[in-house]
Amino acid sequence: MNKTMKKYLEPSEHIDWQHPSIITKAESITKDYSGTIEIAQQCFEWVRDNIRHTADFKDNEITCKASDVLAAGTGYCYAKSHLLAALLRSKRIPSGLCYQRLSKEENGVPFCLHGLNAIYLPEIGWYRIDPRGNKPGVDAQFCPPTEKLAFAIKFPGEMDLPEIWSEPLPVVVNVLQRYKTYFDILENLPDIEIINASI
Repeated sequence: MNKTMKKYLEPSEHIDWQHPSIITKAESITKDYSGTIEIAQQCFEWVRDNIRHTADFKDNEITCKASDVLAAGTGYCYAKSHLLAALLRSKRIPSGLCYQRLSKEENGVPFCLHGLNAIYLPEIGWYRIDPRGNKPGVDAQFCPPTEKLAFAIKFPGEMDLPEIWSEPLPVVVNVLQRYKTYFDILENLPDIEIINASI
């Protein structure tokens, strides 16, 4: 395993995959599967379908660390991506964090970040998946090599950020740790300034 890929397998404060609850859950989800793609799909679908999206359900338990997301059963998109990364890393599948910049009201300004995952599949390379949770109008699926994410880029100012991060962006962690209710976070969703690199 090269050094670049190794960071996508390491435990950390927020992707604490060595926590006993993460290891136990990963084993439970994948006990009947052996291939990388099968294991990745089972972990993805479990987080997508079994961890409530905090805003969708108006939950006021705000989570960030993967083991806390698992214990509470709820998380914003960012937190759900932390849990999915932890489950996958516990199964030795390299997993990182990705972000999209989306229009909050689907009509331009203001914008906010949306969190999702990229996983490394040997047959394909990096492949993005979105465990935020489906609902009417949102249908994220696991169907490599085709990506089927929760949200498409549709409006000026929106974009897929190209980086694959091994750790959550500090601005994301700050919001999840600073605000105490789902509504406060909705009113203060993280964003970053996009620098126009075109000449």
